[in-house]
Amino acid sequence: MSAASQAIRYPRAAEQSSAAVAPLGPRVPALRVLPLRPLSPVRRFARVPTHAVGVFPEQREYPRASLRLPLRLRSVNGRAEDFPITLVTRDISSSGVFFLCPRALADETPIELEVVLVSRPMGRGNVVIVSRARVKRSEPAAMPGWFGIAASFDDLEFDRDDDIPTRYFGI
Repeated sequence: MSAASQAIRYPRAAEQSSAAVAPLGPRVPALRVLPLRPLSPVRRFARVPTHAVGVFPEQREYPRASLRLPLRLRSVNGRAEDFPITLVTRDISSSGVFFLCPRALADETPIELEVVLVSRPMGRGNVVIVSRARVKRSEPAAMPGWFGIAASFDDLEFDRDDDIPTRYFGI
């Protein structure tokens, strides 16, 4: 049946006298009314309280900290960088680091890098990680021409540049 044949026809005033004698039949609504919600709604939560459901366990052996720390790439594949530039870490853990680099590095490439953990004014009290590492993953970054590099530390060495007063040497 078409929509025109389903519509209710209301008689005009001239037709009412003949319509009052003959009934029009069952009333069929012109519009079909549907509920606003679907019949099988998908339940979604805006926020889930973690104390009620727990926290998804970290898959990594060592959890990562999302820290933006200065990083200097000192050498790649045993060759010292001519002009080492300062890059920035995205996250770091005790086993590795993820940083953005302006060039792609192949997997398992040995690199040497410095990460500044603490930087004090006047250069007294700085703490720097000097490490040999291996590239584990390289992926294109959102910025054209840059790559995200995941590296795992082979060995770590902490350097401090604060001077110990000579009066403590005789202890």
